[in-house]
Amino acid sequence: MAQGRITKRLIDALQADGRDAVTWDGELTGFGVRMRPSGAKSFIVSYRLGGRNAPMRKVTIGAVGKIDVEKARAEARRILAGAELGQDRAADLARSRAELSIAGLCDLYLAEGCETKKASTLATDRGRIERHIKPLLGGKRVGELTRIDVERFMRDVANGKTAADIRTKKHGRAIVEGGKGTATRTIGLLGGILTFAVVRGMRADNPVRGVKRYTDKKGQVFLSAEQLGKVGAALAEAERQGANPSAVAIIRLLAFTGARKGEIVGLRKDELDLTRGYLRLHDSKTGQKAIPIGAPAIEVLTGLPMLEGTPFVFPASTGAMSFQGVEKVWRKVRVAAGFPNLRLHDLRHSYASAGLARGDSLSVIGAILGHADVKTTSRYAHLADDPIRAAANGIARSVQAAFENQPAARVIPLRSTGSSS
Repeated sequence: MAQGRITKRLIDALQADGRDAVTWDGELTGFGVRMRPSGAKSFIVSYRLGGRNAPMRKVTIGAVGKIDVEKARAEARRILAGAELGQDRAADLARSRAELSIAGLCDLYLAEGCETKKASTLATDRGRIERHIKPLLGGKRVGELTRIDVERFMRDVANGKTAADIRTKKHGRAIVEGGKGTATRTIGLLGGILTFAVVRGMRADNPVRGVKRYTDKKGQVFLSAEQLGKVGAALAEAERQGANPSAVAIIRLLAFTGARKGEIVGLRKDELDLTRGYLRLHDSKTGQKAIPIGAPAIEVLTGLPMLEGTPFVFPASTGAMSFQGVEKVWRKVRVAAGFPNLRLHDLRHSYASAGLARGDSLSVIGAILGHADVKTTSRYAHLADDPIRAAANGIARSVQAAFENQPAARVIPLRSTGSSS
């Protein structure tokens, strides 16, 4: 959209509306301010080389705040004047960026190519970039990366070349593991980064395309009732030995609800609806959602001390964040249970497995877990809350029975509380 002359006051008044938008200057044709969905603003200039049928070129001049509006306007005039003489600034930038290193491309991608990604996904991307991509490919130029380089990179990650035990904070550590699953997921990220490079004109092709990846078996661990019993016994023993109560409660809730780790660790007090039996999350991997929970999860939550002065159900002992120590306790529990490679996320899959063993339908289980796949969730739309919540209660009871080494669990029906809207 076009406005009057672009000024600092006009720029400050611009508000993000969830989409890419450009405000064009009313005096200098081709000069504008681009607003990203994230709220980031930058000065741009748009021009054509030749007649009106020539392709439009766009150049980012600089970020608002790092360059003032009048300097950006002067640079836009210079680029537009050059275009009249046949100078293509966009092509010049593309050529220079083709000489950019892969490390530099990754930094550019994180700064300008991830506006629609959630913070949790972005944190995972940063970890894979810093711990796998940059160490092995960071020094190569964008324009010289080949398919052979990509295939070698995938093999090296799979074989553990980047595996490490990294100290992250005063008392923190990051266990960087290799393996075929890690290699496949990191190649997927690298492919996205190189697609970004193609769109930006840094290279004509994406060398990740056509590379045969390892089968990613992520998410295929399902614990039997006997195995869940071992985990439950190990957790109970850890609790008796003084393990952190928040970590113990979080692990139990993950097992009893099938929720994702971040949904429980970051759970807020105002998201609890224990009367109706729901966790009403303001945000999650799939956006705002409600998780139906059974009596075992409600029992865990009602037994927790709700500390004042924090919005979190599981606050950190210091600072304003939520508790972050569950992995430390989980590593000890899984080793004691005899499953040294078991992930917390595997409890989610085991919850689904317990539901299937009970005879619950895939659609009901999918609705409880909040799967994001459109084709799957479309099958859940007609389901009412009552059968979904009843299944959540029954599955949680089955998992609880396994945790406590009971041969069978008596399913306690929840009293109807009316609408949960």
